[in-house]
Amino acid sequence: MPYITQCLQDKAGPIVASTDYIRAFAEQIRAFIPKGRSYTVLGTDGFGRSDTRAKLRHFFEVDRYYVAIAALKALADEGAIPSSTVEAALAKYGIDPDKANPVTL
Repeated sequence: MPYITQCLQDKAGPIVASTDYIRAFAEQIRAFIPKGRSYTVLGTDGFGRSDTRAKLRHFFEVDRYYVAIAALKALADEGAIPSSTVEAALAKYGIDPDKANPVTL
């Protein structure tokens, strides 16, 4: 059994992977995520858009706020929390849910 599967098999809840590399980097382990578990990957699919790491993470939606939103959205999708919690977090963090996908910009 793969090590990542062993680490996650007895845990509950969604899994969110966030990387400063392209999403494909974290996608490599998807096959080893225990069956039935939600696995969301956030990554910086591009470069040259920001002058600092913090701005890069914000532009590509992988900073702490987007990780929190991804986790809350996965929990809401599972029915563990109400969707209003996700909406409240979006408002709190000033995130526009209709913002264009940064990869397309």
